[in-house]
Formats: sequence, structure tokens, C-alpha cells
Amino acid sequence: MNDQKLSDEEEYIGKKIVHSAYLVHSTLGPGLLEKIYETCLTHELTKAGLVVERQVNVPIIYDNIVFEEGLRLDLLVNGTVIVELKAADAIHPIWEAQIISQLKLTDLNLGYLINFNVPLIKNGIRRFRI
Repeated sequence: MNDQKLSDEEEYIGKKIVHSAYLVHSTLGPGLLEKIYETCLTHELTKAGLVVERQVNVPIIYDNIVFEEGLRLDLLVNGTVIVELKAADAIHPIWEAQIISQLKLTDLNLGYLINFNVPLIKNGIRRFRI
């Protein structure tokens, strides 16, 4: 993790992501499919004026070769913040490693792992910085 401050834009987007996740969770509650949360969170973020791309394919460069079948990001917000969504009983450590790898491979600084299958959404949101 680096000691550089996030940009004002990254901080703004992060706040909008957390707020939008709260809105979705308070309306829908836990227990639904991940795809439903993805659709509704995208809608809320778009309403907030952000540009959201869903299921974004990111090529991987390995040994100076570009592999098109690389990463798939659940959401990419304003081209700068990654959001990985889950609807699971518990967060597995591999998902935390996944978002850290996604940040490193995309050269982005900020990502969120959001699990909607929790009674309180504040317990389902994890913020990651590289």
C-alpha cells in the first residue's frame, strides 16, 4: 500500500459508492442474487452522475504478450474506482486478494469489495488502496 493521498475525485467517487450501496441495501435488504445488486447499484451511481461500466474485460499483459481473456471487473466507476460485488454469507480472503490484484493489474488506486448479504451494509463494505 502506498502513502500517497487519493485524489479528490477518487474520494468523491468512494463516498458516492458507499452511499449508493447503503441506498440499495436499505431498499432491497440481504438475500438476493449478486446480479440484482449490481443492476441497482449501477442505477444509483448513474443517478448520482457517475459513469459506470459493468462486467469490464481488462486484458492481462504477461511476458510481453497481451491476453484478452484477462480480468473481469464487476463495476468500474468513472474509469478510476473498481467495485467488486458479492452476495455471500462471508467474505473469503481470496476475494480480498482478488481486488488487490485487480488494482495492481489495472494500475488504479482505489477499490471496494461490497457484500450485500449482511444485516448491516456497513459490515459488508471493505475499501482497498494500492
